[in-house]
Amino acid sequence: MTMLNYFYDNDLIRIYDETPKQWQVALRVASENLKEKGIITDDYVNEIIKNVDTNGAYIVITPGVVMPHALATGPGVLGTGIGFAKFSEPVSFEAGNPDKQGKLFFTLAAKDETQHLENIQNLMALLMTDGMIEALSNIATLSDFVQVMAQFENTPAEQ
Repeated sequence: MTMLNYFYDNDLIRIYDETPKQWQVALRVASENLKEKGIITDDYVNEIIKNVDTNGAYIVITPGVVMPHALATGPGVLGTGIGFAKFSEPVSFEAGNPDKQGKLFFTLAAKDETQHLENIQNLMALLMTDGMIEALSNIATLSDFVQVMAQFENTPAEQ
């Protein structure tokens, strides 16, 4: 699975025991790894938060999975990358709606629309792999992540 290797090889995995109560804080925490790598700035995270405030929880792409992103042309994008953050408890984006919460955060940033769409397609392919969301939802450590990588390494999707 090339996406899993991408996260691992680029040190873009963060696993948190503490789960923020507010989704805004969760988005900031989930974006830390991309900020550390100089891929995005706070302006980009602020843009994502503003978009969710305006448009609702569109970044929850399936129950359990959050894909924070803003336009490639938006402020604060310095490079292209995807950060993966996992919280121990689901973060709710819409009170009382279990479909609008997630533990897995894939923060996308891209310098142009083409890269942005490629990122989304690669991520969707990863998440559509049978058992992938569940496997990632159950990790608690980086070595758990490595086991998931090994488990899915030789899937038919690679061929």
